[in-house]
Amino acid sequence: MPFAFREVSSSGAECRRPPQLATTSMEDETKLSIYRAARTIKRRENTLYNALRSIYEDSVFVGEISQLWPELHLLANLRCGLWYSSKFHSTCYFKSTDGHTNNWSFNTSRLNLHVALLAGEKGGCIIVDATRRGKRFPDSMSKTIPIWTCVLNRSVCNFKKKMCNGDVLVEGESNASDEHVNNTREFSVDWDCSLHLPLWVSDTEKAAINDRVEEWTKELETSGADIASLASCLKKPLRPLWISQKTVIWLNEVPDHDSWDFTPIILVSASSQGGIPQHRTTSEFSWNYIPGAGDDEESWARGLSPILFWNHAYDLINSGPNLCNQKVADIVEKDRVFRAQRGQIAPQVLVKPPKLLENSTHMSQVEPLLSSDISNLTINLSSDEGGAISWLGSTNLAVGTSQHAAKAPNVDCILNCGQESITVSLSNAEGYLHLPMVNSKLDRFSLSRNLRSAVNFAKSNISRGKALLVCCHSGEDISVCVCLAILTSLFTEEGIFDDGKIFNETCITKLEMRRRLIFICKFATSARPSRGNLRQVFNFLGGGRVDDSQFSIQM
Repeated sequence: MPFAFREVSSSGAECRRPPQLATTSMEDETKLSIYRAARTIKRRENTLYNALRSIYEDSVFVGEISQLWPELHLLANLRCGLWYSSKFHSTCYFKSTDGHTNNWSFNTSRLNLHVALLAGEKGGCIIVDATRRGKRFPDSMSKTIPIWTCVLNRSVCNFKKKMCNGDVLVEGESNASDEHVNNTREFSVDWDCSLHLPLWVSDTEKAAINDRVEEWTKELETSGADIASLASCLKKPLRPLWISQKTVIWLNEVPDHDSWDFTPIILVSASSQGGIPQHRTTSEFSWNYIPGAGDDEESWARGLSPILFWNHAYDLINSGPNLCNQKVADIVEKDRVFRAQRGQIAPQVLVKPPKLLENSTHMSQVEPLLSSDISNLTINLSSDEGGAISWLGSTNLAVGTSQHAAKAPNVDCILNCGQESITVSLSNAEGYLHLPMVNSKLDRFSLSRNLRSAVNFAKSNISRGKALLVCCHSGEDISVCVCLAILTSLFTEEGIFDDGKIFNETCITKLEMRRRLIFICKFATSARPSRGNLRQVFNFLGGGRVDDSQFSIQM
């Protein structure tokens, strides 16, 4: 009789397993143990201290590059780039997915025109981002931004040609200064409209992208974007330059940005690419370097934001690996209490302890618990810059963050789209409406259920000359989408309140909605509406009409 493993059933009787099944089971358990061990090792390498120390080391390189051209504004590409300096002038949002192979896109909902205007004002700008192992530059820098510069250059070129031919009149040109008119009408036949990609992008891919540039240019020109202001501001065409930690720069031969025949968009990839985690040692601590450590902050930051990090950077770095987690817990909790005492949104953060091997000797190192949900925390650099509230031209409509809504000046009524209610001091108690909404990833119909009430609330107040603020936790997504629904439903394309007359007579297309979104982004430069939320707005606008019979507000 062949050998077999013996087992005891729950009833106490013996049972036998064939040897091949026993061997397979043991192999699976071995593989599982190896997998768990590998995951545990990876977690220990990607600790909070390793991430923060890696960011701090990379920030030194970013600082060195920014000092080569101190006149140029330093911008962070959200969200990863925001970790790598404490001295950003502004932010931008170029997505890597718009540059993925065979998925190239020029997205008119993320025009980032303020970046081009800043570059035109200063003669260039510096954009900071980082990426994980395997690439020197993220696709946002390799392809998304080069596509963006090319499309903008072609649109500006077409506009200036029309100006030279007298086919268009710049709005307000009759009242403009001579210098402004001259800048707008200046045009060189050498204006560079070429697609400039880095050397590591293949010729085949470059040709495929080039074939679509003209199509994207037409989309931009029909989107209602303010090309006139861009043409007036840009004296030279935009062009990307790439700098990483492997770039060789001769410090005694650094060219002045004014010496180039283009407006440089200097793309700085902050992280070093060593291929594998680099073990580093100082006189006090040893740690593992993580390329692109600022990426995917929800998985490691434990409630810490870039602003909080840079306010306590030296304490955190000098605390070492053993005390770092507790330091971060204390900082996050103190900040939460500080904001809660002032009536601001202050969600708590719940951090799960890492899953270690059952018999690990490191169980005593389980990281401390904080109280709250990390997904509710969002970076908002503008809150420290006084730009958390953005007025949309002369519409009497504003968009902003919930934590700044209570003290926002010149606001008569507030529509709060955040999940938590806020304390406001308004002269009219009916001037506050709370419609809790969540992102489409959590609820695909959250906005759809509330947009009717939101538009009716806006109509009742704006029609009486009241100034309305629409707010959510971040001020970048849900509140922007609600403002888009209000603006499209109640205003003309020029931003004039018409009580919904044109909307009731017009079939709203995606192009029309895109034009209104671009109008919002012109004033709210941090707007980042998600595709799922925009789809809900479009569905609402396609099937909704504003009439007085539906004027009751659902509380």
